Amino acid sequence: MRVKCQASHQRSTTMTRRFNVALIAAVGFLYWIGLYLYVPTLPNYVQSKTHDLAMVGTILSMYGLWQGIIRLPIGIAADWRGRRKPFVAGCLALLALGVFLLGSAQSAGGLLIARTITGLAAGTWVPLVVLFNSFFPPEDSVRATAMLNFVAFAGRMLATSLNGWLNELGGYTLAFYLAAGIAALAALVTLTTHEEARPPRPPSLAGLGRLVTRRDVLVPSSLSIIVHYIAFGTTFGFLPILAKGMGAGDVAQSMLVTLNVAMTIVSSVLVTSLARRIDARLLVYTSCIAAALGTALAAYTPTLTWLYLAQALLGVGFGIGYSVTMGMSIRYVADHERTTAMGLYQALYSIGMFAGPWVSGMLAEMMGIRPMLFATAIATLLPSLLLTARLDTSERLAGQATASSR
Repeated sequence: MRVKCQASHQRSTTMTRRFNVALIAAVGFLYWIGLYLYVPTLPNYVQSKTHDLAMVGTILSMYGLWQGIIRLPIGIAADWRGRRKPFVAGCLALLALGVFLLGSAQSAGGLLIARTITGLAAGTWVPLVVLFNSFFPPEDSVRATAMLNFVAFAGRMLATSLNGWLNELGGYTLAFYLAAGIAALAALVTLTTHEEARPPRPPSLAGLGRLVTRRDVLVPSSLSIIVHYIAFGTTFGFLPILAKGMGAGDVAQSMLVTLNVAMTIVSSVLVTSLARRIDARLLVYTSCIAAALGTALAAYTPTLTWLYLAQALLGVGFGIGYSVTMGMSIRYVADHERTTAMGLYQALYSIGMFAGPWVSGMLAEMMGIRPMLFATAIATLLPSLLLTARLDTSERLAGQATASSR
């Protein structure tokens, strides 16, 4: 009888775990739709309020700047309280507000404020990733992260593919208002999930200091800065403006970003299946080379067809680099510090999300978009390759530290 009861309890626990994994994945799916439904034509929408490319870059960069500021504090606060779900729900509600304000803004100043709010709301991703990972063993962190990224990229692809059609149907504002409603729905779904409460742990400056100096956290995070610098200076920055100048309409611009996200999904699926069989460094080397080639090709592309190919390469580079570095950044971190570590990782890569459009905007204003793209390809390739060479060392040291703490 006891054996039957234990078996029944185990089945019930497994079903509950799977149900929560599905719910959290659904929240992630809705979150990224709400965040990206308007993104393919956002640079041109911003340019309709100001023709200064440096100002366009500054407005776009607010998204990365403010999420960089908020993500580490959110990670620390979530670990302190021992809960992640309330932070996810709160940030999603903030996202709904920010996107609504983007759609109703009448000036560049209004867009600046609204994009700041959406940047703060992007702090959602810190507790959401760790909440999802909590249903998997630590050794499966790369695989679990790749699974959640697959769902996230699927949401991005659906959102970006609809953007151009929504613009044709109801103008720029329709996509913003729909995104606000979807973000609100995601917040409600979050409230239905179950989270095991963990003992509250007051923040420790010594513990944070140890995380900040850990190679197994810093090396993947530094690589992710470069990955996001490229993505937000190109795909989510100035490639839509370049495409419009080459004659692309809203639907074509939307499809350019959708292709990028589709290749990101394919890459994420490959990481999910290959993470246990192929050295992480080889995967990241592939990411670095693909991103540099895609950026250089975008600089020289004579037609929209070649620009589509450039976007595909950029998608491969981003999908592999993002999935692998995110999983590696928390792989050897203790459970009670994981949200803080993820907050640190995301705060650091937000530097790239801020610097990408900001620096690219200033360079594009000075020298033009194409020379800026070529400079980006050259300037990011060497440091990314050098950092990738350090991944093996950082992982081995982390493994030794984990073993010694047992």
